[in-house]
Amino acid sequence: MSSYQQLIDDLLQRSQPNFTGFPSKQLAAEFADRLFQFLFGTRKKRLHGSLEIENEFRLLQSHLQTFLQEVIHEAKIIQKITEDFFAELPAIYDVLQKDAQAILDSDPAAKSIEEVLIAYPGFFATAVYRFAHQLHVLKVPVLPRLLTEHAHSQTGIDIHPGARIGHAFSIDHGTGVVIGETTVIGNNVKIYQGVTLGALNVTKGHANAKRHPTVEDNVIIYSGSTILGGETVIGRDSIIGGNVFLTYSIPSSSVVYHKSEIKVKDNNPFPEPLNFVI
Repeated sequence: MSSYQQLIDDLLQRSQPNFTGFPSKQLAAEFADRLFQFLFGTRKKRLHGSLEIENEFRLLQSHLQTFLQEVIHEAKIIQKITEDFFAELPAIYDVLQKDAQAILDSDPAAKSIEEVLIAYPGFFATAVYRFAHQLHVLKVPVLPRLLTEHAHSQTGIDIHPGARIGHAFSIDHGTGVVIGETTVIGNNVKIYQGVTLGALNVTKGHANAKRHPTVEDNVIIYSGSTILGGETVIGRDSIIGGNVFLTYSIPSSSVVYHKSEIKVKDNNPFPEPLNFVI
């Protein structure tokens, strides 16, 4: 057990300017928001002219380098990661446009692509996930989690940066969605609020194993469903109904649903004892 003096020493060490044990959440949030704004800015904040775009691009590169210095202390590695990240930015932008179009095409409430870009929490969470995933691929420690946790705090959607998600991915409403680290999701998949793609076993001994499910192409998963396990595969073109709890694989073109029973009776007189416990 730590003594009071050890606690004071530890807090003093963390207050030193050169202590880098805790990367800045603020830098992570600012970078995610700034990059999102750069790619999908609203009309008021949209950049005008190639010079303004190039200047903002360089500022974003500088921002990322400062962000990387939180956890990496070799200038050459920081430079290489920055170059590699921004080299992938056009591909990230392309896949995000497909994500936005998928939301517009599948949600009757969406009236325009601009509405999706600025008002859909599922699109924002997906965009930040794709930024974070690229840093995860480049083996940047900790910082990808800070990016997705920023999106989580803003939207209620928790996507681990290690998950692999195909194009035309859409999350409708979104609050309560959880997508675990080793989840694999194909193309044209749509999920609704409250869906969990999680692990059956959460012991540390399985840290390097595939713990989360695979969802193949063209699958819809409705609200409140929970799908668990690294060996669980949802076959392509399947539909998972609301509130389903699934821990085993299903073949392609399956329909899985949870059937609950609701009874409506006249309450005067009510013939059965009420056993509710408050």
